[in-house]
Amino acid sequence: MMKICSTLLLLTALLYCTSCGTDFKKPYSDTPTAGKVKISSDETLKPFIDAEKDTFMGLYRYAELNVSHQSESECFRSLLDDSAKVIISTRKLLPNEEKFFKSKNLFPITTKIAVDALALIINKENKDSLMQFISLKEILSGKINSWKQINPSSPLGEINLVFDNNGSSNVRFLQDSVMKGNAFPSNCFAVKSNESVIDYVEKNKNAIGVIGVAWISDGDDPVSKKFLNRVTVVELATIPNPVFPDDYYKPYQAYIALGQYPMIREVYMINREGRMGLGTGFVSFVAGDAGQRVTRLAGLLPATMPVRIIQTK
Repeated sequence: MMKICSTLLLLTALLYCTSCGTDFKKPYSDTPTAGKVKISSDETLKPFIDAEKDTFMGLYRYAELNVSHQSESECFRSLLDDSAKVIISTRKLLPNEEKFFKSKNLFPITTKIAVDALALIINKENKDSLMQFISLKEILSGKINSWKQINPSSPLGEINLVFDNNGSSNVRFLQDSVMKGNAFPSNCFAVKSNESVIDYVEKNKNAIGVIGVAWISDGDDPVSKKFLNRVTVVELATIPNPVFPDDYYKPYQAYIALGQYPMIREVYMINREGRMGLGTGFVSFVAGDAGQRVTRLAGLLPATMPVRIIQTK
């Protein structure tokens, strides 16, 4: 079985590398299933990427994936300065980044591997876990700054909205897709990481946290379970004046697949390796059948594998 997996991965990697710019005369010490490679991954995706890495290294014991979990801005800096051969991100290369690589006669390959989402979390003592998406927009615009504006009977005061760090993909998504380029109001601030956001929200009743859904999406993962026991995940409604609880949706896999949850985004692996190295082998694995099964089990929406959606009455 291992020989079959290795052969399929090698063939996939060979096809994957076709038309990439590289120097095949240079000696390399790694192959698609063995050796060492440096990878930079968006910190918002850490639980998901760690699951992919552990599965890959479990199958290929001579493979060593050195994965650094960083902010989005740091990931792209690593790709540009060649300190990472592969990055995992929630955006593609920008035109100026493509121009840079083209000037070096390099043509990185971008592969979509999943669809994930941003999740809102609140303190366990906060009972206002149903929120209209328009209310989030008004919080981010500064029109709403108190919990009493959302629920007049709320015992809580000023809303504090917290996210991971200023260079993160979460911040960029909010600014680009929700705020349309506007600045954050004064009651929004950054901490250090997605885990730090969870810590802050657990200790502060007035807080709303913004995290990557990968941190809470795997119901079988002990770490995800621990986080879910510490905070409450907000359900969002996109329709005006929702009446029923069923009008609100959590960032679950099925609601991401159906497009009913509003804050969704695509996940990509960007590979500058340009040859059949270990980075290319890992990308091929994650984008292939086995890796997409890991994606599904992690609670994200696989890029190529259909998801079973069961409706109950």
